[in-house]
Amino acid sequence: MMQRSQRPPARALMAVSIAIVIAGCAGGNQPSGPTATGSGPAATAAGSAGTGPAATAAGPAGTSPAVAAGAIDGLFEVEDGRSLFLRCTGEGSPTVILEGGDGDSKASYAFAESALASGTRTCVYDRANLGLSDPAPGPRGLDELVGDLERLLEVAGVAPPYVLVGTSGGGYITAGYAHRHPDDVAGLVFVDTGAPFLDPPPQVVKETTWNDPSNVEQRDYLQVEKDAWNARAEIGDIPVSVVSVEYSASDIEDAEFDAEREGMRDNVEAQQGWLVLSPRAEQIVVHTGHAVEEDDPQLVIDVIRDVVAAARR
Repeated sequence: MMQRSQRPPARALMAVSIAIVIAGCAGGNQPSGPTATGSGPAATAAGSAGTGPAATAAGPAGTSPAVAAGAIDGLFEVEDGRSLFLRCTGEGSPTVILEGGDGDSKASYAFAESALASGTRTCVYDRANLGLSDPAPGPRGLDELVGDLERLLEVAGVAPPYVLVGTSGGGYITAGYAHRHPDDVAGLVFVDTGAPFLDPPPQVVKETTWNDPSNVEQRDYLQVEKDAWNARAEIGDIPVSVVSVEYSASDIEDAEFDAEREGMRDNVEAQQGWLVLSPRAEQIVVHTGHAVEEDDPQLVIDVIRDVVAAARR
């Protein structure tokens, strides 16, 4: 199945995770109220988040993180000579980790960062080849993407438990992390992260190849989708919210490829595949474009807050 769309020019790379479908995703339909299916999240988070970095940040810019009151704002070396940018603000547990969509830097969460940090510790970062982080050679697979997040949280001293939030293709990374570290994850939020694209047309295959000039992240997109999806298994009795777009007939008709249209029709049903991650997982159906965070940012903030609250019970 599929969900692909051309990101607006400011967000460059063609977003090609199953959570990417309509050309110009910021121009979707007007949002309407969500419909929830499945049981509501209510889980207990174990442990408490740390407050300060356990290591000194390093990077070519010589940036050091601000550590007052547990805040972090700087570059951290995740392997020899390569650093990633991380910012954490706010206080409280669990810590929310915000993972941007395909080709998206930390700026994609500007709509939510301060609002979430008012209630709990909240972290954003730039993946390799994006924002303030250093470049890394491709191909970038799920192991590399999850490995970078693992090392970044460890070096920066950001302790679990975590509520992991992934928009679009970022959801594959959070799912991969949760699969490796189930005991560290107190909750999950997926924002229109769909099932893998089963029959991608040649144009999509080309543009998602790791060394295509348009592929800023040098990510092996289609393989990352498959690897994260195939690794699905129960993480634990934790709150999980799956926000899924039910596309309008006109949006489906406007899609470029037949396979894309088929994926958009099946989007809600296909994303129920994420519900296996927890007996308390729920699906929230919305009527926006693929970029839910752009069309209805308050809804995304509220869903994350609800999962944080449920993780504290």
